[in-house]
Amino acid sequence: MKSKNKSIQTPIKWLKDGEDFPPIVDAMGHDSPYPGLLAVGGCLDTATLLDAYSNGIFPWFSEGQPVLWWSTDPRMVLQVTDFKLHKSLKKTLKRFISDQHGAAKCEIRIDCNFEEVIQTCASKPRKGQGGTWIGSEMVNAYIALHQAGYAHSVETWINNKLAGGLYLVNIGTAVFGESMFANVSDASKIAVAALVCFCRENHIEMIDCQQETAHLASLGAKVMPRDHFSKRTVEAIKKPSPVWQFRNTMWQHL
Repeated sequence: MKSKNKSIQTPIKWLKDGEDFPPIVDAMGHDSPYPGLLAVGGCLDTATLLDAYSNGIFPWFSEGQPVLWWSTDPRMVLQVTDFKLHKSLKKTLKRFISDQHGAAKCEIRIDCNFEEVIQTCASKPRKGQGGTWIGSEMVNAYIALHQAGYAHSVETWINNKLAGGLYLVNIGTAVFGESMFANVSDASKIAVAALVCFCRENHIEMIDCQQETAHLASLGAKVMPRDHFSKRTVEAIKKPSPVWQFRNTMWQHL
């Protein structure tokens, strides 16, 4: 019988390798211990990951756990038209762009060293976190996804050294942000700004950020109802994917 305060919760499904995901509406609700958890188990091969992302589902788990699949409601999304270019970052970008051929040799590269980007994201200490969710199984899975042409890195290079960056998944014109890092102050934000410029150039409307955080909100990301996000994603994955190459002229879109 339905409670007045809590909805009936569908038991979490344990997936076998290659088994279809349950409908995203079956994910655990807000009144559960794990809001957004949809399924457990299965594998992280390329076909499964593509199926997951195409349906608004993503993996997120720690070492020693089975694969946990999530579909959060609402979904944190950055509409590229809403990107907030704060004054401090604007000054940093101005210096970065003007010094592309100067002494510091600042540049944006795409897919120059995807493996180093994801490995650094995995090893970088995070404030308030005792470990990382990007374990060896995840790293290997996304490297395979990159080799298949569906995962990309946007990288900030200074003096021919990787200063910061991010990696993402792309299907059609759907872009799903995963993680970022900075070895130099603001280097990850520069990579985000470059990704926004790339998306605007290629008529990509939004970047999925998955979960709500204050940092993402400061960049202009907002929550979107899951059903709305799902419809937008279904439309986007049907379109041709862009060519992942960054040109300096793309900075004009900021």
